[in-house]
Amino acid sequence: MNIKTFYCNPYRECTYIVSQNNNCFIIDPGMYGEREQKRVIDYLHDNQLQLQAIFITHRHPDHICGLESLQNLYPEIPVIVYDPENPPQNLLFQEAGLSIELIPTPGHKEDAVCYYIRQENTLFSGDTLFQESIGRTDLPGGDMAQLCKSLARLRTLPDNTQIYPGHGYPTSIEHEKEYNPYM
Repeated sequence: MNIKTFYCNPYRECTYIVSQNNNCFIIDPGMYGEREQKRVIDYLHDNQLQLQAIFITHRHPDHICGLESLQNLYPEIPVIVYDPENPPQNLLFQEAGLSIELIPTPGHKEDAVCYYIRQENTLFSGDTLFQESIGRTDLPGGDMAQLCKSLARLRTLPDNTQIYPGHGYPTSIEHEKEYNPYM
């Protein structure tokens, strides 16, 4: 499994391309403007990657501002977006030869989720969990009590789980248990 990170838009949102062989999926297409969109599309083309799906951790504008441009280029590609009012019956997805588990993690926003690839010990945490911090709860849909419950759930993952957050740099469950005051 290969993970390519693009830091996008004024908020330095992390857009991830996760690939295995020639198949890939994108997590949080936050590309803002043509230049950022071109960088991501060029990476797909230059590496001969076949886009299989787009996963959204939550619907704040900085995480989805590039979604429309991808949908225009790849109209047939499924977009996985969690709706807490109508949750999917199946929370496990198969893309690019990987099993991706959707973990609801409300708190930063009511539709917030993480994507966990168990066989790779990898978690894409969106704005639920950052390196030594967490996502804001003072925006519409935020709820600190809910976020604390979500963090308690993530705390049960194996210590060697690598975390790829929605902003900032990768970390691990072990590091967060030791240094993150919210964990």
